Amino acid sequence: MTCAAPISAGSAETLARGLGWFSIALGALELAAPRTLADTLGMKDREHLIAGYGAREIATGVGILAASDPAPWIWARVGGDVLDFGTLAAGLSTENPRRGSVFVALATVMTVAGLDVFCAQSLAMNRRVAGQRPRQDYSRRSGWPQPPAAMRGAARDFDVPRDMRTPDALRPYPPN
Repeated sequence: MTCAAPISAGSAETLARGLGWFSIALGALELAAPRTLADTLGMKDREHLIAGYGAREIATGVGILAASDPAPWIWARVGGDVLDFGTLAAGLSTENPRRGSVFVALATVMTVAGLDVFCAQSLAMNRRVAGQRPRQDYSRRSGWPQPPAAMRGAARDFDVPRDMRTPDALRPYPPN
């Protein structure tokens, strides 16, 4: 999947920083008031899960702001959005009197997830346009200094110098 209209590198970096600060603020809210959020969503007994998600959000936000390449951290946010979506989907049961709040939260998560994906793809596209390859391709390298045909037999002509401490039994036989 590619993004239809990439934004400039500076705009993508600015969006990434904004998402980093948003992540820290959301994480602080989830850590500070997990019971209130659980009550609002009608998801009692999920306070510890919400607090854990808050710690994840803060860690991701700090990673985005501290990294020279925020793209992996933005993709980590996308993974967190998937977890959030799955957790909220469990709150859509007909027994939940707060289903309306869950729908609003799901719409918010989907919107932010769209921003996260757009930002991550824009960062990746701008990196490719700038000539930076995401990964170095070493698949055609063998690790040898020369091709095998050029190295074949190279050690046959090696004479161990006499001043080296090599037992006679390990010295090569004289050529025939």
